[in-house]
Amino acid sequence: MEAEEGSNMPVVTLQAEPEPINIELLKTAVVVVDMQNAFVSKGGYFDLAGYELSAVQKIIGPCKKIISTAREKGSRIVYLQMGYSPDLSDAGSPNSPNWFKSRGLKMIQQHPELKEKLYVYGTWGADIIEELKPQQGDVLVKKQKHDGFIGTNLDIILKTYEMKHLVFIGTATNICVESTLRHAFSSGYFSILVSDAVSPIGPSLTQEATLLNVKSTFGWVTTSGPLLSALRSVPVGSTV
Repeated sequence: MEAEEGSNMPVVTLQAEPEPINIELLKTAVVVVDMQNAFVSKGGYFDLAGYELSAVQKIIGPCKKIISTAREKGSRIVYLQMGYSPDLSDAGSPNSPNWFKSRGLKMIQQHPELKEKLYVYGTWGADIIEELKPQQGDVLVKKQKHDGFIGTNLDIILKTYEMKHLVFIGTATNICVESTLRHAFSSGYFSILVSDAVSPIGPSLTQEATLLNVKSTFGWVTTSGPLLSALRSVPVGSTV
């Protein structure tokens, strides 16, 4: 797993399924999906709604290592942040599917006193968790849909930075992560899912289904170990 030589663009070979893939570090973005207090922290929306937090909290460590290492090696870090404005003017009309299917939106409507703990912009719930706070030079994209491309400038940002490879981490595997990754594939990006740095909502079958979908059709699947090894194979300073 060594960096290719003879080029100004650092390239590493990543062991993945269904086959290894070469990635250009300066054309690679780590897409951090919805690692917010509402979905990760005790006292947030998922916790209040009765979802088990152990799986999502378990991925904080791998996510942190991936973000810090990729940032050090010159890859772009892009955070997706799910949320609505306080007046819910961007949540869709009362006749939209979102109002019928979104449990979080229903909780915001039915329990306005909990708004601070849910995913409303400007509140603790919408904030990225402390362990993974964006740093200067990182990109933060606000979204209202599961798919991070819909209604946002994500694609414009990625194309402006000439990104080619997208590494997906975060939550939830079977909802926002998969929705965004599928769109990325259709938009021409090489998408890589890090299986031990994403967590699902629902039974383990939902995670397994997404992993199968990705490696069979929409991209590549790896784990944090091979990814970190590939990134660390590039000497510090060779990407600047």
